[in-house]
Amino acid sequence: MIKKRDCEVHCLGTAEIDSPLLRVLDEKGESGIRFRDGSERILLDDRIDHLAEEGFRPGEAPSFELAGPRRKLYFNPPQTTIGIVTCGGLCPGLNNVIRDIVMAASHHYGVKRVVGFQYGYRGLVTDGLQVNLRPEDVSEIHERGGTILGSSRGNQTPEDMADGLVRHGIDILFVIGGDGTMRGALALAAEIRNRKLKISIIGVPKTIDNDFKWMDQSFGLLTASSKGVDALNGAHREAQGTPNGIGVVKLMGRHSGFISCMAALASNHANFVLIPEVPFKLDGPRGFLEALRLRIEQKKHALIVVAEGAGQDLLENVGSECDASGNLKLVDIGPYLCDRITEFFKEQNLEVNLKYIDPSYMIRSVKAMPFDSVLCTNLSLSAVHAAMAGKTEIVVGTWHRSHVHIPISAAISNRNVVDPYGPLWLNVLGTTGQAPVFA
Repeated sequence: MIKKRDCEVHCLGTAEIDSPLLRVLDEKGESGIRFRDGSERILLDDRIDHLAEEGFRPGEAPSFELAGPRRKLYFNPPQTTIGIVTCGGLCPGLNNVIRDIVMAASHHYGVKRVVGFQYGYRGLVTDGLQVNLRPEDVSEIHERGGTILGSSRGNQTPEDMADGLVRHGIDILFVIGGDGTMRGALALAAEIRNRKLKISIIGVPKTIDNDFKWMDQSFGLLTASSKGVDALNGAHREAQGTPNGIGVVKLMGRHSGFISCMAALASNHANFVLIPEVPFKLDGPRGFLEALRLRIEQKKHALIVVAEGAGQDLLENVGSECDASGNLKLVDIGPYLCDRITEFFKEQNLEVNLKYIDPSYMIRSVKAMPFDSVLCTNLSLSAVHAAMAGKTEIVVGTWHRSHVHIPISAAISNRNVVDPYGPLWLNVLGTTGQAPVFA
């Protein structure tokens, strides 16, 4: 259980500079901006019964600091240089975040210089991989998928990255990436602290799988789920159009099956959904293959949705290698599942026509849909407000529908996953009709 002390936000020092946003005055001479301070907080757990069980008194329960503009700033905007880096895999909305950070820093605060570091953390340590980002440079990049800065996975040292920030005169670094990226950001922040440097590290969590803890939703999830529906609908029509047709669609989700669940619910054509959170057996009278056989006998077609991290316990050589970000490499469940289905029905002497679709790289590189675009804007502005006030070692996110500051250490302490006993999975079972478990 996360403790109250785990929610405290680090600050580089006392904020003493008046915010330029104070210039927005109403006819009474009062600011038209609602400024926030550290006393406004959002409870981690808003269930009264849970708080009572833990015996918390008012003010003792763990809570996150509310995000938003502050009256006083730590950084003097015209003298501040901002850096932006995007790391890890692509996700719808990356360009939106880059654009909105540049726009907010320029329009709200009057920051004169923003530096984009190309190809992930590699750009922090390699000269020549830096570009200046002005409002006119980024005004239309939200219309494209991917990231104009490029991305990579890497294991650059905190010492080398800190040297790069100093060399380029960076006061604030916005890090856009997943849990591996945030572990790197935390190590970089520790190195900065050890050197007694006044550089703020602010994370904007990028996880298409929605697997960051203590966040209602990550940007890119709804776009990925919506595009996944297109693949499911196509596979469904293919399966219907052939004798004993089977469509298998693999969607993203290394450890969390949110995209598969949401796409299945939105499509309403899926008959089986396999996710990492719910282990399953292929063989035996209560196994998945037997359930699929019964479906084919009765309905003559089936649509299967499988998350990329599902069924890893069925495969060999899992967990033997890591990528450059330290993430365990998964074995591809899609082709394995298709092979096992084909072998099973051959043994049953039953003809099936199987089509396999993996739209992962197409989905993650598309531009953000409107809801995700708005979420990117809101997260980006919250990140800029926090950074200018001198906050550091945090990510911004939504919790209980409010924007909050979450210490990076808390955000990566655990993983957000589909609850096998929760309403989302129950709804999937209700629409697909599949058994709760294949054992």
